[in-house]
Amino acid sequence: MKLVTVLLPDASLRGLDELVRMGIYPSRSAAIRAAVRDLLKNELWANKS
Repeated sequence: MKLVTVLLPDASLRGLDELVRMGIYPSRSAAIRAAVRDLLKNELWANKS
């Protein structure tokens, strides 16, 4: 994996931390990877013909 630095608003970071606290994701990184995967699936890969 490659390291990518991302700047997020405080509210987004609090939301990520809440998802981790609830045990939905093991880490912020895991939650962000899932979000990027879903974005690519919905916006890029689904539109390939």
